[in-house]
Amino acid sequence: MDPILLIKAALMGVVEGLTEFLPVSSTGHLILAGHLLGLTGEKVKVFEVVIQTGAILAIVSVYAQRILDTLRGLPTGDAVARRFTANVLIGFLPAAVLGFLFIGVIKGVLFHPFVVAAGFIVGGFIMLWAEARQARGAPVRVDTVDDVRWSDALKVGLIQCAALVPGVSRSGATIIGGMLVGYSRRAATEFSFFLALPVLLGAATLDLYKNRELLSMADLPFFATGLIVSWLSAWVCVRWLLRFVSSHTFVPFAWYRIAFGVLIALTAWGGWINWTA
Repeated sequence: MDPILLIKAALMGVVEGLTEFLPVSSTGHLILAGHLLGLTGEKVKVFEVVIQTGAILAIVSVYAQRILDTLRGLPTGDAVARRFTANVLIGFLPAAVLGFLFIGVIKGVLFHPFVVAAGFIVGGFIMLWAEARQARGAPVRVDTVDDVRWSDALKVGLIQCAALVPGVSRSGATIIGGMLVGYSRRAATEFSFFLALPVLLGAATLDLYKNRELLSMADLPFFATGLIVSWLSAWVCVRWLLRFVSSHTFVPFAWYRIAFGVLIALTAWGGWINWTA
């Protein structure tokens, strides 16, 4: 395979890994990166979904002990393992059901550059509001993911549905949504990580199945390169973000979202980037 193509796959993997778990929307960044690298077409769309598997592997790597303890505890009736698993499933279901029912509308109607730009900008201002609310002393009821109740998980799951609008960001919706319903920053961030496991795995599996006729063994090096680089960069990003939220707010990400949203609107208006490609 062309080494230049593998370098492009690696660069896309870096973009996916660094943006999947930050509250900035990986989709918009992958579209921009794909345009700049000249990667377009249906196969590239499948590639962008598949390399999300690398992000899943990053979460599994960072939280391997927690995941193993949960899997071992489920058959034995361990209360913590069962509650944790139930909360992840409860948080996952609302967006999964809505996404399954309205995927055609989402792709056909909502995936417009100015909708994406609005998702970035509005999400940024909501993030600023959430941080201002917490700075004023909003109560924190959930210090860790083990403190999450089923009703807390459901609230975050319902808020996650907003991420079906392109540009909103799944991680942004779940982290800020968690903070708004009483999670600490770390608990909201970690719960967002765990919610990503069924969401991203389901999306990648479904997309691969639906587009399997587009792929061949010749594509394996391209896909494998993007996936491995995505895994490594996401692993670095997750570990960094956990340290960051222990002593910082999400305000810088909010302003970044607003600026990136303005960039999307300007480039779409000027016809410089085809954001619907």
